[in-house]
Amino acid sequence: MHIPDGFIAPQMYLPAYAAAAGLWTVGLRRLKSRLREETLPILAAMTGFAFVLMTIAVPVPGGTSAHASGVALLAILFGVWTCFLSVSLVLLLQALLFGAGGITSLPLNALALGLAGGGAASLLFRALSRRSEKAALIAAGWISVTVPALLLAIVLGAQPRIAHAADGSPLFFPFGFAITIPALLIPHALVGIGEGVLTLLVYRLVGRLRRGRER
Repeated sequence: MHIPDGFIAPQMYLPAYAAAAGLWTVGLRRLKSRLREETLPILAAMTGFAFVLMTIAVPVPGGTSAHASGVALLAILFGVWTCFLSVSLVLLLQALLFGAGGITSLPLNALALGLAGGGAASLLFRALSRRSEKAALIAAGWISVTVPALLLAIVLGAQPRIAHAADGSPLFFPFGFAITIPALLIPHALVGIGEGVLTLLVYRLVGRLRRGRER
């Protein structure tokens, strides 16, 4: 669901950069104070896993793409702030190495996927895990995809309203909310089912690996 360069007006991506910069700073401070040495290998592996998942993207109408992300796993296993930083790093590398997503759209993609998606997944997992860990993991995976898709659809749909020529023609992205919201939300609601199952399977695999290392 990466938004590429050229789709977002400076009136939106410049304030987003300012907001993201502050949040990246907060996240780095929290990560520095809480990260344990034994967590690093698993965090690196899960960040690499998220990189692979986000690289396998299918273009969809509305100016973006559909893909699994691993965001729920990062948020549940390591916390929302670490998830936000890991996803931001993945998005930066993808923009620089493969041209997937973009530099101007980086803060919006990172805030939607890493912070909002990770935060929604973490909250839903905490709310449901006491009743059913399995259901909580699947639901967390689903919402970690659909919430960012909705937010990025709103971002794209707002472009014709905030950046247009004197005659009203859009300068950056031509489609409004009536197109962007269903175009992004419907395919990602389906992708979210797969993301939920993937979250369940990988979470349990990581749990077995951790228990094996402790023996």
